[in-house]
Amino acid sequence: MVKVEINGQVVEAREGDMLIDVADKAQISIPRFCYHKKLSIAANCRMCLVEVEGAWKPLPACATPVTDGMKVHTKSAKAIAAQKAVMEFLLINHPLDCPICDQGGECELQDVAMDYGDDVSRYTEAKRIVGDRNAGPLIQTDMTRCIHCTRCVRFGQEVAGMMELGATGRSEWMEIGTYIEKSITSEMSGNMIDLCPVGALTSKPFRYKARAWELKAHNGIAAHDSIGSHTLIHSKGNDVVRVVPRENEAINEVWLSDRDRFAYEGINSAERLLQPQIKKNGKWQAADWETALAFVVDGLKAQLANKDKVGVLASANSTVEELQLLQKLARGLGVENIDHRLRQIDFALDQHGFNTPALLPALDAVEKAKSILMVGSYLRKELPLLNHRIRKAAMAGAKVHIVNPEAFDFNYKLASHLVAPAKLVTELAGIAKAALEIAGETQQAGLEQVVVTDAQRAVAESLKTSGNAMIQLGQIAQQHASYGKLQKLAAMIAKATGASLNILPIAANEVGAHLVNVLPQKGRNAAEMLKGDMKAFINFGIEPELDCANGEAALKAMHAADFVVNFTAFDSAEQRAYANVLLPIATFAETAGTYVNANGLKQSFKMAVEPKGDAKAAWKVLRVLGNMFDLQGFEQTHSNQVLAEVLDNPACSVDFDAVTFDFSNNAEEYTLVSPYAVDAIVRRAPSLQATPDAQWVKKG
Repeated sequence: MVKVEINGQVVEAREGDMLIDVADKAQISIPRFCYHKKLSIAANCRMCLVEVEGAWKPLPACATPVTDGMKVHTKSAKAIAAQKAVMEFLLINHPLDCPICDQGGECELQDVAMDYGDDVSRYTEAKRIVGDRNAGPLIQTDMTRCIHCTRCVRFGQEVAGMMELGATGRSEWMEIGTYIEKSITSEMSGNMIDLCPVGALTSKPFRYKARAWELKAHNGIAAHDSIGSHTLIHSKGNDVVRVVPRENEAINEVWLSDRDRFAYEGINSAERLLQPQIKKNGKWQAADWETALAFVVDGLKAQLANKDKVGVLASANSTVEELQLLQKLARGLGVENIDHRLRQIDFALDQHGFNTPALLPALDAVEKAKSILMVGSYLRKELPLLNHRIRKAAMAGAKVHIVNPEAFDFNYKLASHLVAPAKLVTELAGIAKAALEIAGETQQAGLEQVVVTDAQRAVAESLKTSGNAMIQLGQIAQQHASYGKLQKLAAMIAKATGASLNILPIAANEVGAHLVNVLPQKGRNAAEMLKGDMKAFINFGIEPELDCANGEAALKAMHAADFVVNFTAFDSAEQRAYANVLLPIATFAETAGTYVNANGLKQSFKMAVEPKGDAKAAWKVLRVLGNMFDLQGFEQTHSNQVLAEVLDNPACSVDFDAVTFDFSNNAEEYTLVSPYAVDAIVRRAPSLQATPDAQWVKKG
């Protein structure tokens, strides 16, 4: 540790720390543009020039390491003169279009210019003009405003892992652009918008929607994957107009995936269901809530004589409170057919119990892993921020091994990428047998006939010798026809190598759905419910034809049922063709609730805007229904009271040692779901649907 004097204030710091970081910790302001704490040091904007005693010229604070006894002046005449000179040069070519710039009011250049700029320019020549680039449906470019800070370039190279932007030319002819007019396709591209200190890169969906000072910010939790990213939901009036990241170093740092950033567009979709709808005599009619709920009660009571034929299908993006009351209502009515695992094909492990998916190491601890085996996962698209952590581990020297049915493009160096079309189980079985042999295990039930390859043995050795290893089963594995076998094999490898076994939750509240028991402990699973003999369904926050593994079978089952209730935020012709009641419910921004992230962290949030039309918070609708059915335990007046019922619920686990499989005959069907087709809100976000990632189709 060394002592540094800044503006007369003595500050203690680590030797070698950059001066700008030391000043920030001491709450001493130094202007900057190119510097960002999550990016490498470029020192090319020169705005952070300060006077250091003993140096013959001002030095950039972002690139100057502190030494013991250093004396620094950030407000001296020499420092101010240098900073003002830099600001004058930056404004020489910058357009005076603040009134029409979306960055206006939250622009770093505006803020710094107020302190260091002059009111009159000495530059009389014509300003340069740079043509805009078509960067895709998410980012709007106005490159004449660019000040060459290169934050966006460094983000692509260092964080996104995709060199999508770069600089050509020199001096004032330098331009930031894409390679041969390509669009930006990274699943984290929206972070460039936050990083840009001026209006060169702005949000295309947000363009001209509101001014910064018109927005009201609400703390939120991302609702479309299990990371539980912290967000700020910006509203104007009663409309959500933007979502940006809220810093939380342990979870999402300062980043946000594009799916969580731009999915809000779906909230304002023209397909929003604004009033309860009931079908009488084959014709749809709008109804008030009292009439609609009475219709639901009467319709369900008529079906409850055969409770075995009533099913409940729920979205794992629903809140803990909603799912708790949903299963409580179903079981109060004697219905045990309840499930949220809609895209799962193989339920072989259910007879041994239910295994709560989880990421065991904390998100920031993932970066310290030394060896990682990913099975059936395109993690870049499934959980972009977890993939970012693994990329950091890979860049620090970790060996990342992938076993997939297809070759996917990862944005970091892989130690091995074992592509096994129609042989995913066989490939993993080889690694499992190699791991058992290395561990000296002689019991290899079901693996006697497996032949181990050198590549498989190398993976097992990497996991065994690393000292900090992880095994992860991703979305493709979970939607695989031999999911139970993949879990068993992964558990065998984990036990033999000492690695942690992680069944990655994909949806926002998948862990929460397990904690509140939205599972068929005494009834049918999702696949069994969709075989076509059910008489009634309650669909909660889902569109069965799009959210189930077999959409056609789901649609047939709905049409075959006598009574179908859809709790949904959206209207559609498909739903009206089979449903009897459509109940409009609030979206994630219009309700209060709790999500449980991949690490098991319960994170509550409040309502940001009022629900559209006559939509209601779903937990309130379920509470009223419970009362109308005269059930006990539906007296809650606040979502916190519902949460209190389940705070101590334990996670479920399976004893994999007691599970046996025959690995000689394996089903290899699987589905690949677009990251922008995972739920109803994302599917209705026009900007996300215009990206290449939205064009995926299911495969098997």
